[in-house]
Amino acid sequence: MRRSLALLPLLFAAAASAHITLETPQADAGSSYKGVLRVGHGCDGAPTTALRLIVPAGVEKLKPMPKAGWTLAVKKHKLAQPYDYYGEQVDEDVSEVSWSGGTLPDDFYDEFAFRARLPKMPGATLYFKVEQRCAKGETRWVDIPAAGQDAHDLPTPAAALKLTAPGEGHRH
Repeated sequence: MRRSLALLPLLFAAAASAHITLETPQADAGSSYKGVLRVGHGCDGAPTTALRLIVPAGVEKLKPMPKAGWTLAVKKHKLAQPYDYYGEQVDEDVSEVSWSGGTLPDDFYDEFAFRARLPKMPGATLYFKVEQRCAKGETRWVDIPAAGQDAHDLPTPAAALKLTAPGEGHRH
């Protein structure tokens, strides 16, 4: 019991420094991927009222999951190079997703999900930038580490997804 109580401050410190992250930070290049953005806190104690996801280049056919109590919107852009998706010629794709109109209190945690096809670029890291709007203020999780820099050193890192060679990634 004493040991558990001694660890309690560490748990609160970890929660206070939590970032928006992907539940599964590694996936096979070229695979279908279920992305789950984990939101662990609001902005300086204020509840989260909206999230805006900026989709990295090369991610195809992104489909966000609706969330009860939140309004879902997508923004599409024309592609310079159309691609084939199971026999369908795709010439525009999702570039941004927004969930808004809900309220996620600072004391609670939630997840925002999507599906997409990942680019065939083993060894690459994709960065999913997220803008978190709150009742008071906002946090832009958009920092991308420079070569050799640790993302943990950044104040507001974008959620990272490491692409592995097929069969090399972790599977459940």
